[in-house]
Amino acid sequence: MPAVAAVPRTRPLSVPAPLRRAPHLLPLLAVIALLATPPLGAEGSATAADAASGLLVVWAAVRVLRSGARPLTRTAVIVMGLPVLGICVAAMGAADPNTAVAGLGRYLQIFVLVPVAVLLLLRDRDDFRLAAAAVVALALFEGGVGVHQYLTATGASYMGEDIRAVGTFGASDVMGMASVVSCGLLCAVGLALDPTPETGRARRRAALGCAALLLVPLALSFSRGAWIATAVAVCAMLLLSGVRRALAVVAVAAAAVVVLVGGTGAGSQLLQERLASITQVADAPDQSVTDRYTMWAAATLMWRQSPLNGVGLKEFPAHRDANSSLALSSGSDTGGAGAAFKRQPLLSPHNMYLLVLSEQGLLGVVTLVGSWAALLIGGLRGLRRARKRRTGVDCALVAGGLLIWLLVDFFYGDIGGPSTVLTALVLGFAAWFAFGARGADRP
Repeated sequence: MPAVAAVPRTRPLSVPAPLRRAPHLLPLLAVIALLATPPLGAEGSATAADAASGLLVVWAAVRVLRSGARPLTRTAVIVMGLPVLGICVAAMGAADPNTAVAGLGRYLQIFVLVPVAVLLLLRDRDDFRLAAAAVVALALFEGGVGVHQYLTATGASYMGEDIRAVGTFGASDVMGMASVVSCGLLCAVGLALDPTPETGRARRRAALGCAALLLVPLALSFSRGAWIATAVAVCAMLLLSGVRRALAVVAVAAAAVVVLVGGTGAGSQLLQERLASITQVADAPDQSVTDRYTMWAAATLMWRQSPLNGVGLKEFPAHRDANSSLALSSGSDTGGAGAAFKRQPLLSPHNMYLLVLSEQGLLGVVTLVGSWAALLIGGLRGLRRARKRRTGVDCALVAGGLLIWLLVDFFYGDIGGPSTVLTALVLGFAAWFAFGARGADRP
């Protein structure tokens, strides 16, 4: 018989792990990507990210029903479901049913449904790292747009010049880009601090480079609250990763800030004035700080009127004038970044804790803020487990840093605007590491 030539075997094409995970995480990645899109309708309307977050919740629910397994532990159910009690009670106590229903849906979306969906969707640490990398990519895009706005004077109005970096969020949400850039910077820092040997040095250097790049748009956002929250979160992450490393990085960061702010030109002068204004909030506050103090006092008076369950969900604007002093201005001036000058009304105290206290009372504080505290405690316990196993430390630092940033930022801001879904994602990341990362080592 004639010899048959052997046919050489061809190896199957190997698909990189991130691409293999992309279909599974597509709903979550879509929410992150669509955060960069403007509102679908008029100002204050729903965004594409809101619509995608609804699909994310449905996707997670379908996966749970198809699996037939109990996806959450009893502790996770209690912690993640606890805010529902205070939110529903506050909605029933509101004077306007239509506003209460809209507020109920919004609060459940941000603080319950989307975080639980993220918790259910993330399967292991590689999923978490891919989602964190997507946040870094979004932050780099928004930061690039913001730097371009500053250099071309096409940003939001600030001190008479259209130089404030706001990204794609516009002048109506000046905190949007700052929040996205802050979260991306924290994700990059956490990924760069991974001490495990299997992590490539090139990946850590790339993450550190991304963090350094994001410092520029964060500075050009002129957002004092974002600066403070990011600094506190980064310092906490460094201390949790090691005191010696923390001291070295803080020294390098301080030198970088001096170089960034100590240059010449109007931009550096504005940065110096903005930094100096942080220490002048008590002695010589500007009008924005005065308005914030006045609304904080108004929120406290509302709580005293109804200490147990507050004045009702989304009822702060209706009770604001009756509880405010004459020091409160009629609104804040917004303009630039493609929008005309507008007087934007002050509809919240710009403090999430006082907003919850005034509208939901002690019941809301115990349930909602108590849930956040439980997530923080669970994350710290998860970090201790990760250190013992020497795996997943970067995930622990990212989740903990994001949650610390959010809890500090809530002293200067609250939910609202196109970037609000980012708050839900942060809580979802923290919830996964607190309750879902224990099973990440299982095959």
